[in-house]
Amino acid sequence: MIRTISALVAFAALTACAPSTPAPTPLTASQNLEASCTARGGKIQHVGRIQMPTCVVPFADAGKACTDKAQCQGDCILEGNMEDKGSVTGQCQQSNVQFGCFARVVNGQATRAMCVD
Repeated sequence: MIRTISALVAFAALTACAPSTPAPTPLTASQNLEASCTARGGKIQHVGRIQMPTCVVPFADAGKACTDKAQCQGDCILEGNMEDKGSVTGQCQQSNVQFGCFARVVNGQATRAMCVD
């Protein structure tokens, strides 16, 4: 009986000294955002007037001439002088984030202009 108790005490002492494997550190929200952004081909950038960290994903067809969103990965937009010109040709937007003054082009016609800071 004393041998059994001695053996158990010795076993407990040995296992208490065994190195433990540290638990993995959970990812922070910003690390999760960055990982999902990178997986989509984007990069975290500070955008807009308030410099909000945002996943900016460039479009492969950026700058291509277009007359409608159906021809682009993103929107077909017209920047610059947007006075009523009748039929227009725009450009496919650069990325999923669009700032500045622009109009969307739908069926070759510029929609109402908007400005986004």
